[in-house]
Amino acid sequence: MNTELMEALDILEKEKDISRETLFEAIENSLITACRNSFGKAENIHVSIDRETCEYNVYVEKTIVETVEDESSEISLENARFKDPNAKIGGTIRLFVDSKEFGRIATQNAKNVILQKIREEERNSVYNKFAGKAREIMTGSVQRINGRNISINLGRADALLAEGEQVRGEYLHPTERIKVYILEVKNTPKGPRILVSRTHPELVRKLFESEVTEVADGTVEIKSIAREAGSRTKIAVYSNNPDVDAVGACVGMNGTRVNSIVDELKGEKIDIVNWDENVAIFIENALSPAKVISVIVDPDEKTAKVVVPNFQLSLAIGKEGQNARLAAKLTGYKIDIKSEEQAKNAPGFHIEDYLTDEDEDEEYVEGYEEYEEGYEEGQYPAEGALEDEAGMEDGYEDEEDAPGEEEPSADGMSVEWPEEPENEGSVVEWPEEITKDGEDGTETK
Repeated sequence: MNTELMEALDILEKEKDISRETLFEAIENSLITACRNSFGKAENIHVSIDRETCEYNVYVEKTIVETVEDESSEISLENARFKDPNAKIGGTIRLFVDSKEFGRIATQNAKNVILQKIREEERNSVYNKFAGKAREIMTGSVQRINGRNISINLGRADALLAEGEQVRGEYLHPTERIKVYILEVKNTPKGPRILVSRTHPELVRKLFESEVTEVADGTVEIKSIAREAGSRTKIAVYSNNPDVDAVGACVGMNGTRVNSIVDELKGEKIDIVNWDENVAIFIENALSPAKVISVIVDPDEKTAKVVVPNFQLSLAIGKEGQNARLAAKLTGYKIDIKSEEQAKNAPGFHIEDYLTDEDEDEEYVEGYEEYEEGYEEGQYPAEGALEDEAGMEDGYEDEEDAPGEEEPSADGMSVEWPEEPENEGSVVEWPEEITKDGEDGTETK
């Protein structure tokens, strides 16, 4: 038993992930190459290796002839009978070769053949491993920075993070561990070439799949993703189980799930909205956190007209148009956003086109009158002041907390009186043109 060869094969099989049979074939080819260098011909050279004991034999088959014309393939009857007394003309005889008799050059060539085969198989092994991981995420460490490109060590291979796939403003340091999305794996003569990305939208999807079990098992489905890497991402989710809240599952308890993804993306903001088969509702959700009054959709042209409250216009559009831009990418529709005032002044504007439900119409008109009065009196509501965060119809928990009823002023104007301040020292600014009866019956300005 050749224990040294067996141990060497075991090490190569484990470290390089190369099959034992492939290594045996490499040894056989190397011995044939060495024999060819020694004898000048390889057609009649054979190598046999016992797979169990790793014992090998090299022999040359020669034809028995009366007169030898080619010594590499023929042998005389007289010489053949020294090896086999029963040899006959026309037959063949095996002449075993001792590998120790190979010259230095033949031995070096045999070694090169084995090393070349090992390198080729190692490249193929690495390629096969990573080819199956294309469109997946992997964790790697920053190896080195080559100009504007970054080399990421993924274990058995290095990947290339090109400049165009790097997040603008994200600085990576050597040995830092990051998660990357594998774009493509190419098999080249120099080995597999792996391209990775930190900006691809699918990176966010894969991070949610790894962090949120409901997404991984298909209970919650990510319908679409719109991303501006390094700044903000919007994702639309849908629950296939009515008992599971899609947004809540992705956010997690106290935001633990989404926060871990935000940390991996170095602070990139993530908006999670509900997907709806009704495009108008979907667009309204996509424009979150802005409140939407109405949406008119043209499915044929893939366009949508959206009306928002005047004080919500800037929020709906977002900084440098980011919110509207991401909403358009998320829904696939071209979105035209107008404030109430702009929509009213637009040619052909009819409020009934935007509000078809009677209850919604009354609610809109009542809410708009209150909002318009505030602007006439110079009282601008704070952003989000009209939002119903508690889920109550009018935003007040008790009736006594609601504003007082309208009272006529001295000049006949109808306004809403604010409540008296509960705490001492509080100041309520009354509009100058409005008067209120004093306790003694006199009018005060």
